[in-house]
This record gives sequence, C-alpha cells and structure tokens, in this order.
Amino acid sequence: MTNITDLTLVELVNKVKKKEVSSKEITTAYVNRSKISKKLNAYITDNFEKALKKANDFDNNPNYEKKLPGIPIAVKDLFCTKDVKTTAGSKMLNNFIPTYESTVTENLWNEGSILLGKLNCDEFAMGSSNETSFFGNVQNPIDKNLVPGGSSGGSSSAVAAQLTPITIGTDTGGSIRQPASFTGTVGLKPTYGSCSRYGIVAFASSLDQAGPMAQNVKDCALLQEVISSYDQKDSTSIDFKRNQYSKELTKDIKGKKIGIPKEYRVDGMPKEIDDLWQKGIEYAKDCGAEIIDISLPHTNYALPTYYIVAPAEASSNLARYDGVKYGFRADGENLIDMYEKTRSEGFGAEVQRRIMIGTYVLSSGYYDAYYLKAQKVRKLIKNDFDEAYKKVDAILTPSTPSSAFKIGEKTNDPVSMYLNDIFTVPVNLAGLPGISIPAGHDSKGYPLGLQIIGKAFDEQNILNIAYAMEEKINFKNKITDWWIKWVKKSQNI
Repeated sequence: MTNITDLTLVELVNKVKKKEVSSKEITTAYVNRSKISKKLNAYITDNFEKALKKANDFDNNPNYEKKLPGIPIAVKDLFCTKDVKTTAGSKMLNNFIPTYESTVTENLWNEGSILLGKLNCDEFAMGSSNETSFFGNVQNPIDKNLVPGGSSGGSSSAVAAQLTPITIGTDTGGSIRQPASFTGTVGLKPTYGSCSRYGIVAFASSLDQAGPMAQNVKDCALLQEVISSYDQKDSTSIDFKRNQYSKELTKDIKGKKIGIPKEYRVDGMPKEIDDLWQKGIEYAKDCGAEIIDISLPHTNYALPTYYIVAPAEASSNLARYDGVKYGFRADGENLIDMYEKTRSEGFGAEVQRRIMIGTYVLSSGYYDAYYLKAQKVRKLIKNDFDEAYKKVDAILTPSTPSSAFKIGEKTNDPVSMYLNDIFTVPVNLAGLPGISIPAGHDSKGYPLGLQIIGKAFDEQNILNIAYAMEEKINFKNKITDWWIKWVKKSQNI
C-alpha cells in the first residue's frame, strides 16, 4: 500500500470523499512524519494535538462538499492564525499570538482544511536562503548542506519532504518561486491583488502576494482556487471573475505563443541554466506552442529598482515594531532608549540592513534621486511586459540563475544573495503572475526550475502551460529521506 504522505493533494481529497481514508489517518501520517523530521527545522510552531482533534471532529461530522475536506496543511509563519503563535521568523514577534485570522488561511479552514503548524521563513520574509530566521536555518531535503531557498524556505522544505501535502507561502521578489526551484517543487506567485493581504505580516505592501506551493501543478491549481478571493478588508484586493483553476486545467496549449526574452540571457549564467532553458523551449514546442523572441529592455534595472522600493516600504511597515503595543520589548532608561534597544535587539542583521537602506532612500534630499526614480523605472518595466503581451500569451525564463547553494556560502555577501532574485523580481514589480515548475537537474543532481510568466489575472493560462510542460518533463525529485535515516541511526532504531 502507498504511504499516505506519498499521495498528491488531489488524490487525498478524492480518497476522503470516497471514504477510503479518514482525515485522522491523513493527519496522523503527516504529524508522525513531521515529528521525525525535526532536523530539517521546517516548523517554528506545531499545532499537532489540535490538528488531530479537529481531524477527529471532521470524521465524526464530515462535509464532503468542501474542496479540502479534512486535509491537514502547514503554512508559512507570516500568516496570522488566531490563537496560534505567529512570529514572521523574528525575535520581535516571538511571543505574538494573533486574535484574528488572515483571510487566506480563513479561506483554507472554510474549505475544510486543518492547521498542522507554522513553517519557518526568513525574518519578515527578508532573505533568499532561510538563513535570516531567528529560529535558525532550514535544511533542504535534497541535501543537508543546501539552503531550501527563501524567504519561504520552511514551506518549500516541508512540501518537498512530504511534511505537508501543500502549503502557502508569500512572494515579494521571488520568495515562492525561488525556493520551489531549489527543492524541485511547484510554486505560483499570483497576480498582485488576487489573494488578500489581510492578516499577512507586511514586508513591502505593493509587492507582497500569497501563493500556493505544491508537489505538482494540479495541486497548485486547486489550492489557488481556494485561497484567491476578493476581500473588502484589503484595499489592494481586486474584484474580478476568478476561474475554477483545477477544474479548467487543460494540457491543450496548441497555438499558444510563448515569448523568450533575450535580456534574461545574463552574463555569467551557468551553461546548465541555459541548457535547461533551451530544453524548456523544446518542451513547449512539443506541446504545440509557438516560440517567439521578445525584448524586455529594462530588465537590467529591475534588481536595483526592487532593492530601493522594497526596503523603502519595509522601513515604513516595520516602524510599528517599537516595543509599545505588542511584540518584543527591551528595557530602557527612558522612552527613546527603549525604542532603540527594542529595535536593535529585536531585529536581525538583514532586517536592520534593509530598514537602513529604506530609511535612506526615503530621507529628505534622496527621495527624488532614488525612490521616485525607482518608481518611474518600475513603470517602464511594466510597460515592457505590456508591449510583449501584444505579441505573446506567456513568457518562459529560468526560475533562478543557479541551483541551491550551500548553507553559509553567501551569508557574508548580500549582493551575491540578492542576485538570486534576478529572474523573479521583474514579475513582482509589474504585479504579474508567475509559476516555477521543476524541469531538470544540474550535474550534482540538484533541481532546476523553469518560470512561466503570464498576463495580469491570467493564472489559468500559465497553469495550463505548466500542466502541459510538466507531463513532457516528467520530473522526478531525488530525495532519500536522509534526515529520517539520521534520526534512526542516532537512536539505534
């Protein structure tokens, strides 16, 4: 018999509805696997006991009309969950227990899902490796020496290691797609405004977007169907007709025009990435798509633009953490001293760095030179995409400029770390949807991903393209459960 944790989300849902497996059996399987997977450090806070009780309650009073009937799920620790600790990976919120629920997680629970726990992430989502978390780095299930990507590193690690059937992360500059690429999983960054930001701990408000992470495209589509909704509590939420993404999923993409931007062939890009991209082009052709060369001329300015806009917004958003109303509070001789000590002790080095950058570019005399100029360039980047979509239906690029790197390899080189987002950042600046799918391995056997970028609110189209290509690629992740073997060895089991 197949292990429960080997089943896809869609398979689990179908088995529950056919009464072939109970919610308690599923939840127990994931709880047990998560308990012996602590070495990965994917969880910050578990909710195992409550999850098992809720699973039992579901079985006693089932509702099979729900889209996620009794399905357990762990979520990134950036989503406020009522009565369950929410830290954002920071000492600043180490003891914060929200009294309300984020809209995205509420959508999950309304469709029958059960909270397994909160997953590790870079502090306030600022990072590309999950090494800035106050709770320590997460290990990649592919190899114990590798980062899982960031900032949704706990989420990507948990999905790849089958500690949760699916999860939700957040993506500000690539924080869903990059870790998905590093772990051989699927990650969708939806159109800005598609998923509510209410109850998500803010990093950069004009860029942050929640999205699904899963083992395959079909699971990703179903999860997007659940979490995407209009929300009056979020002023940036967009009211548009949402697709039944999983039900409308098709592999028929014949005649679709897919653009290949010449500017994404950056200097120094490893041959393995270029070869993967070429293979992706051939896969798309095999699916019946037409390949068209395009230009996105302002791509080179995307990264510096992002690292002005995002820190500026972070500087404003994180001003609320002063030790007065909630969160960590340091002792001080007076009010000003308390403020200074709270923020210097409560924030990690990377968060402090970005606050300083953001404060600088917003300061008098520099606002026009940096922030205002960056916003103008952002508009040009969006215009590039608008022009491209007059010719094509979607755009195909690599997800990342390399495979997963070693833990500690880039911690002392922030610029090198920031370059990991070179292919993902433009999508956020333009507010577009993008999906990363696993497409191959490098010479070391580490996963590599391809990114499909779509028009605004055209998630169905990029999901369809990803679904068709996924079948052609037939990717198999190379995971050996090394962390479980380590536990058994250490305990002489």
